[in-house]
Amino acid sequence: MRNIKLTLQYDGTDYNGWQIQRELRVKSQELRINGQGTRVKGRNNVITIQGVIQEAIKKITGEDVKLIGAGRTDAGVHALAQVASFKTSSMLSPEVLTRALNANLPDEIRVIKASDEPPDFHPRYGAKSKIYFYLISNSHIVSPFLYRYAWKIPHKLDFDAMAGALKFLKGRHDFSSFRGSGCGAKNTVRTVMDASIEHLNAIDFMTARLEGDFIKMRIEADAFLRHMVRNIAGTVIEAGRGKIDPANIEKIITSKDRKNAGPTAPARGLFLEKVIY
Repeated sequence: MRNIKLTLQYDGTDYNGWQIQRELRVKSQELRINGQGTRVKGRNNVITIQGVIQEAIKKITGEDVKLIGAGRTDAGVHALAQVASFKTSSMLSPEVLTRALNANLPDEIRVIKASDEPPDFHPRYGAKSKIYFYLISNSHIVSPFLYRYAWKIPHKLDFDAMAGALKFLKGRHDFSSFRGSGCGAKNTVRTVMDASIEHLNAIDFMTARLEGDFIKMRIEADAFLRHMVRNIAGTVIEAGRGKIDPANIEKIITSKDRKNAGPTAPARGLFLEKVIY
């Protein structure tokens, strides 16, 4: 039995997150893939990245596989380098698998690379850290080519206050205050290796530059709780709006109370950038 690793990119806008919802695993709710890689919704219109790829794998290999992802991205969240793996008896080469999967997947999901890995490779448990970034468009006009991928905040934001708030998140803490409802993690302690913020006057796109006022937050941690990055982003933005004193971030962390932190930022600005092994 081979252990195949996939490196994936996807636009999560129209998807209900990475993970197949356990209570929705019935035939009437499965997503099917037609010969042209077009998405065909089940009767409840629930579509997940994991479910779509598993259906494509089944079409190619004839096997019902369990695709394990490095991170369970939320509904609407995007990925530049998600990592996943599955076990298969297929003898198709990684190159052929890559081509076959992309031929049977919708355009917003791409397999960038497939490779054979040792039997004990696990995309989630083997990861040393994951990097996410969150993009904000801090202007009244958002390019039609970016509105799906950034949170529009037309209000003036204090960049220094946001940077000051973010620095308190570095280190090993109990992140219960930034834990989303429905999180099943038994241990809420995580280590944030790096948390940075930068101001951008333009974003490169399709060989052109889209000018604007952008803020990018980037966080690397050994693991993340449900909605953790989005809740951190929402809290840091509240500091930028003057609604939270950056110095109070320490108190918010030690309170272990979600009600003390800021709102959950929209999913569309969040990207899984990289998984480090």
